Amino acid sequence: MTETSAMPSDSPEAVSPFYIPATAAVATQRPRVLKQGEAFAVLDDFGNAQAMGPAAQGLFFEDTRYLAQLLLTIDGVRPLLLSSFVTEGNGALSADLTNPDLVSEDGRKLPRDTVHILSTTLLGNDALFQSLAIRNFGHEEVRFRLDVNFAADFVDIFEVRGTPRARRGEMLPDERTTDGVVLGYQGRDDILRRTCLTFDPPPEMANPRRAGWTVTLSPGGTRTIEIAIQCVRGNNPVARPDRGACLVAAAGRRASRQADTTQLFTSNESFNDWASRSRADLEMLVTDTPQGLYPYAGIPWFSTAFGRDGIITALQCLWMDPTLAAGTLRFLAANQATELDPRADAEPGKILHETRHGEMAILGEVPFARYYGGVDSTPLFVVLASAYYRRTGDMALIRSIWPQIEAALEWMAKYGDLDGDGFLEYDRKSVNGLINQGWKDSSDSIFHADGRLADAPIALAEVQAYAYAAYLGAAELATRMGQADRATALTEAAERLRENFEQAFWLEALGTYALALDGRKQPCRVAASNAGHVLMGGLASPERAARVADRLVSPASFSLWGIRTVESTEARYNPMSYHNGSVWPHDNALIGLGFARYGLREPLLKVMSALFDASMFMADRRLPELFCGFERRPGSSPTGYPVACIPQAWSSASVFGLLGAVLGISFDPAARQIRFTRPALPDWMDDCRITDLRLGDASVDLQLRRHGSDVALHVLKRTGDVEIAIIN
Repeated sequence: MTETSAMPSDSPEAVSPFYIPATAAVATQRPRVLKQGEAFAVLDDFGNAQAMGPAAQGLFFEDTRYLAQLLLTIDGVRPLLLSSFVTEGNGALSADLTNPDLVSEDGRKLPRDTVHILSTTLLGNDALFQSLAIRNFGHEEVRFRLDVNFAADFVDIFEVRGTPRARRGEMLPDERTTDGVVLGYQGRDDILRRTCLTFDPPPEMANPRRAGWTVTLSPGGTRTIEIAIQCVRGNNPVARPDRGACLVAAAGRRASRQADTTQLFTSNESFNDWASRSRADLEMLVTDTPQGLYPYAGIPWFSTAFGRDGIITALQCLWMDPTLAAGTLRFLAANQATELDPRADAEPGKILHETRHGEMAILGEVPFARYYGGVDSTPLFVVLASAYYRRTGDMALIRSIWPQIEAALEWMAKYGDLDGDGFLEYDRKSVNGLINQGWKDSSDSIFHADGRLADAPIALAEVQAYAYAAYLGAAELATRMGQADRATALTEAAERLRENFEQAFWLEALGTYALALDGRKQPCRVAASNAGHVLMGGLASPERAARVADRLVSPASFSLWGIRTVESTEARYNPMSYHNGSVWPHDNALIGLGFARYGLREPLLKVMSALFDASMFMADRRLPELFCGFERRPGSSPTGYPVACIPQAWSSASVFGLLGAVLGISFDPAARQIRFTRPALPDWMDDCRITDLRLGDASVDLQLRRHGSDVALHVLKRTGDVEIAIIN
């Protein structure tokens, strides 16, 4: 993903300063996640945070943790957990709790399971709300002490990840209010950050960081305690947040998005669960920006805008939700680099890698305030623009960002090709920047067959495919803009790249493309998943595409849970590593799109079935950022990766990318036509219904039904001028 978790196996001193350490606590906890706008919360099953010790939990806002601990106790003891779940649509966390066996100081006993506490937690744009509904199910009056312990540390997200700091700002004295407390921190960036806690009814505050109530309930008696925790940045006035308004706004947003996007339902309930969970997670991660919707990358480490992640997420969802691509394009165009800044790896025309808003980024302690250290985001931006046009025919948007498209193409020619050989390469300029700047960006992910790390500048195989697709896509757009000469030049650039790539990257002995070329133009003779992206970009010849596909679904590459990032025979293979043998759902989905492009149905269905099987073993049917690449064993489940983001946008989008690939969906807006090229369904899915699939102002409801290896299509409803075509 980025700034990553990967640790070189042979050089501890070379570990990235942004390495994310894993602890025993991290490895055993299943987080409950809520997100709204720039805020997200990572809680345990109880709705608490860091109740059992240090963990990447709490309430975060704009890359800072505003609430580090939230702990509910009954007479000083944690309640018993009965059940816990995040509601449909990720709207709230609901936990059913009860009392353990308790004996008070005066000898009064409270048998377990007497008092029920329904804890409901929801999140607004800058505030967390928790409601505690308490009921006595016993036959006698009960009396007990209920306490909420809390703390704020205002640490930067990079500190939570393990990046040390020499100096921090100043923790301010607590400010007591009539119904709560304000915790404050004056950052070294001169920004005041405050956590405002309010309680209804007002608590007893015997301890500065503990709100308490003495609860007395008659048989059947009830009581409710409301807690609001607001994140306040800067000198903005503090006003008690409105829980009701938050509920109404969240429900309205969900309803609006559901009305704007295509809906799916299939004959396989387990697949429906996977798709529904993925859709809910995507909607949670999609964030409103001034330019439109943008999918934030993942929680907890990457809850911000990443160029590569946003583009790939939008590409996978494009057939069913083009509005996400439109917002992504506008946002990235607005944040394109316009000048040279080596500290941020920025050059004119380059597309954003990531942006951060925390204290460490503002101070330059990490280079990610606006960071451009990704070699692939720029060609992918052009790829998304052309794909969006082919999906929608929306030339108005293309015209509005055409200067940014041209600037991206200029970057590819002037800055991306460091030595003039026609290939895009990277070599970081920022001393604190990422060493590797493709999607496999851990420090040991690009290597030679003997395990030696590749020296920069490095030309990655998949990036050349993105560039090829960018040139061809931009040529199509230039034609639509009436720039015939420009279109011809771009088409010629694509053809030169294709010829040079086949000569430099193809490894006949391995039957695949090299992982990369190093700084001396020597190929990294490593069989890796990157070659599958070459198919996605359309750069491979048909004959070689088939050989690459065979290799990718061979036992060394295919774990039966998915395609590994590198084959199990490679020198640096480690199924527990971040990039050197793990399985990434988005990687598999993009490879699946490549298989579909070349009509390779069998390997495509293998990949889709493998990820479907993996989803059935995941908590809440939620595919994580990645999981370990161990071979599938009888009766086993996929092996988790301890510090993976869950959820992760491009992983959530993988189900939609793969479904679009197997159905062969494409669009011709000028002809008012939706096309299904050699559609297929896996043998565990008999039919698939697609509702409100749109093309311009028209829409259709469809049913695709499998008959053996063939698929029949039925139009259930048609609104407006649109034609459906099946191409075999």
